[in-house]
Amino acid sequence: MFEIVRIHHVSLIVSDTDRSLSFYCDLLGLTTDGQRPNLGYPGAWLWVGDQQIHLLELPNPDPVQGRPQHGGRDRHLALTVRDLDSLEERLEQAGVAFTRSRSGRRAIFCRDPDGNALEMMET
Repeated sequence: MFEIVRIHHVSLIVSDTDRSLSFYCDLLGLTTDGQRPNLGYPGAWLWVGDQQIHLLELPNPDPVQGRPQHGGRDRHLALTVRDLDSLEERLEQAGVAFTRSRSGRRAIFCRDPDGNALEMMET
């Protein structure tokens, strides 16, 4: 009998790979996987521990405008982080808006440059 054992990667649609790399790598500190083959469209694979985020520079079939302000009420990718306070400072310095979790957990929600919602939960 089969068993699903973990998530390998999640894909996010972006409009500008370089701008997204600035957000995910320069701001959030993720690193790229240089093994991404030429798939016929721009993008990048990013390491999050031993899992990945795949950035796909493709036309977005979903509306970017009109999404809920609080990312917890939208589709989102949840990441665990150490030192949430430092991350909040970094986001504030970069001018990236965020909201705190309404559940009382140590977590914040923000959006990448393309409106993809991210939840950052403190471990």
